[in-house]
Amino acid sequence: MSTAPSPSPDLGSARSGEPPSDEVPQPDPAPAPSPGRWAPLRPLVLRLHFYAGVFVAPFLLVAAVTGFLYAGAFQAEKLVYAHELTVADVGDAKLPVSRQVAAARKAHPEGTVSAVRPSPEADATTRVLLSGVEGVAPGHTLAVFVDPYTAEVRGALEQYGSTGALPLRTWIDEFHRDLHLGENGRLYSEFAASWLWVIAGGGLVLWFSRRRALRRVRGTRGRRRTLGLHGTVGVWAAAGFFFLSATGLTWSTYAGANIDQLRTSLGQATPSVSAAAGGEHAGHGASATTGSGEHGVGLDKVLAAARAKGLTDPVEIVPPADEKSAYVVRQVQRSWPEKQDAVAVDPATGEVTDVLRFADHPLLAKLTRWGIDLHTGILFGLVNQIALMLLALALVLLIVWGYRMWWQRGRGSAFGRPVPRGAWQQVPPAILVPGVAVIAVLGYFVPLLGIPLAAFVVVDVVLGEIAHRRGRRPPGGAPAAK
Repeated sequence: MSTAPSPSPDLGSARSGEPPSDEVPQPDPAPAPSPGRWAPLRPLVLRLHFYAGVFVAPFLLVAAVTGFLYAGAFQAEKLVYAHELTVADVGDAKLPVSRQVAAARKAHPEGTVSAVRPSPEADATTRVLLSGVEGVAPGHTLAVFVDPYTAEVRGALEQYGSTGALPLRTWIDEFHRDLHLGENGRLYSEFAASWLWVIAGGGLVLWFSRRRALRRVRGTRGRRRTLGLHGTVGVWAAAGFFFLSATGLTWSTYAGANIDQLRTSLGQATPSVSAAAGGEHAGHGASATTGSGEHGVGLDKVLAAARAKGLTDPVEIVPPADEKSAYVVRQVQRSWPEKQDAVAVDPATGEVTDVLRFADHPLLAKLTRWGIDLHTGILFGLVNQIALMLLALALVLLIVWGYRMWWQRGRGSAFGRPVPRGAWQQVPPAILVPGVAVIAVLGYFVPLLGIPLAAFVVVDVVLGEIAHRRGRRPPGGAPAAK
């Protein structure tokens, strides 16, 4: 949350002993609350919050700006690609899916059919997804858009991901996720997500530990006003930052892998429908015309079998991977209420061989699905996307205010006096030892939190020892300002 909070009066203001200009006591100030059990933690939290904010804020700023753009990309995509996504005229009845796929293959015979998404709404086109197309990025498909009433091909665009992102949203998504630098670039976003909740939590502790008279914004000026704005917006947005941090880590490179392992060990992994074709007829009649997606009984009967099991639109039909595999038909609605049921259909007989209901998913699997969809702005549609844009804007403002406070905190030619070290020495062992243990466990599961934190502690200790040996602080371990 905050990137450069000011030291509170109990930490000392300036070497002269005079109160800083932005915290001049007001007439009849409210009496300061008596120090509590957790009071010694405040200087330590202040130091962590200050340095984490200063060094992590650039990464958070990039994540916030790109996240803002991504949240707006859903609506922009509907406008930019309206011709491909919608039909010219809504007809009386939709053609069989097999005829729509045949039209797509006639216009685009390259590659093979990897999936088909029949028109989910009256005015929406059908998407025929082709893999192995020359010029299409690895992991992406070519989506051919077909009018379900006339079989007219209305265009073809590169598509990425389970949400069907088209070129505009795909570009912004990859920019937000990895800055278009590939797997190594994903470390930036994981680093930002790993520290966002720490900075937000530290800001909350600092805000609520300040005397009420020092939290006011109205009637203040200078750095105190900046601090008041920074803290007020941060408090209101903190819950959203915690959520974005937690859900962002669920599909990150290192922390995400640890979370997946933990879910698996607890029996909470996301299940999948069995795509093995069953029965003695498995493999018979499953040969396909070259890359057409038509195996055995064909797409129309497979879709009818899925409809009979209650799979309503929107759905995606995935052809068998080989002669021993079944069709998989799955619901792909990620907005509330989610539709995530799936069935497997034997291509030889057209019979359903396996059914997987989203209602039967383990609790953590459901929470992960909902969390990711809420994080990406899908779960509640436009309202969700507006909320994400407001959160991103709040984070940008907090970073700007944080750096401004850092600037205002300087004296003379000094740019941002650092927070004194040695605060941990004032924390009682009963609090310090369990706290270190918790941080160690979190650092193990979230390595881009644990490794930088450990590096900072090592560097800070070394610099402190050097300063001590050079006589820059009194002997005996008493903290002194750097």
